[in-house]
Amino acid sequence: MSSQLSPSGLPGRRRGSSSVVALPTRRAGELNEEFLVRVDARMAEVVDDLERVWTDELSPHGAVVDILADRDLPELLRGLVGTGGKRIRPSMCLWGWVVAGGRRDDRGAADVLQVATALELLHIFALIHDDVMDESASRRGQPSVHTLAAQLHLHSGGRGSANRFGDSIAVLVGDLAHAEADHLVSSLPAAMRSVWRVLVVELVRGQSRDLTGSAAGRRDLEHARQVAQAKSGCYTVWRPLQLGATAAGADRATVEVLATYGAEVGEAFALRDDLLGVWGDPARTGKPAGDDLLSGKPTVILSLAHELLQGPARDVLERVGTPALSPADVVFLQDALRAGGVVDAVESRISAHVHAAVAALGAEGLDPDGVAGLTQMAHRIAWRDR
Repeated sequence: MSSQLSPSGLPGRRRGSSSVVALPTRRAGELNEEFLVRVDARMAEVVDDLERVWTDELSPHGAVVDILADRDLPELLRGLVGTGGKRIRPSMCLWGWVVAGGRRDDRGAADVLQVATALELLHIFALIHDDVMDESASRRGQPSVHTLAAQLHLHSGGRGSANRFGDSIAVLVGDLAHAEADHLVSSLPAAMRSVWRVLVVELVRGQSRDLTGSAAGRRDLEHARQVAQAKSGCYTVWRPLQLGATAAGADRATVEVLATYGAEVGEAFALRDDLLGVWGDPARTGKPAGDDLLSGKPTVILSLAHELLQGPARDVLERVGTPALSPADVVFLQDALRAGGVVDAVESRISAHVHAAVAALGAEGLDPDGVAGLTQMAHRIAWRDR
């Protein structure tokens, strides 16, 4: 890839030294938006090339796809690529690069765009597989991949189980997204590939702990925090930051600052996710209200609920994650969690994490635009509504 795909597209700027934490700026927002446009364009290129290989090279005579009609696997993948999303991971990758001085001479500019695109494709893989595991009917306001494939199976009068077919197709679409992400990463420097490997293993380990914790009915706070750190915090914030900083050739001091920031913002991200999993607006989150209560995910909210709730609420709490939990129970628990102080406790934790994260950015030697961007991201992540 050529250097014209610089994330900023703007002249470089030398790092400054300041102990004053920069406030979010319009310039930071513009840099991020410009970069995300480039990521989206690169993802579209990847899916176009995948479809070319899938159809022109592997099926030159235009074989009919029967059950899926015109929704073959690359097209199902394209459906998620084109539906937006929060784009937190590529943004973190950008700001890790900027704050470490990458814009000074555009060092690693092409690499940071490449890995940011890979992060989005890996995230699509994770979402598709997560929806299968959680039996989620919707994603980003539309039918999840396994739901859509099952519907196509039913409408075409396919043989066998429509649900099993839908799950199988979704797993394959996710596999394609993962394979394309790894293909992008394969051309990156060894140091970035090393971080990527840890990120992927961390993600799978976190999902595994999530599943086993739900099955075991784990409600202890330590387990909930471990799951959140591996599945959400590291994967969403710290590792993307580390990838961007590595592309820029960051020094040890900068990496240590980003590790502190990443841990704090990662916790804030996971806690907001927990709140949205119970009270999120389905029109905004794309998932049913109370979804985490229905699935019994081992979240910090449930851990705090077991500490704080008493009486009838405690009895209903025991049914979380089981078929015995009714829609009325979900509404009752939502009210009880508010009245019992659980929401206030979680919001207080989120605020503390954001404060600690932004304070860490007061270290010397960080690019001011990067500090402003990361400050903006901390607030955006902590108080998002989807």
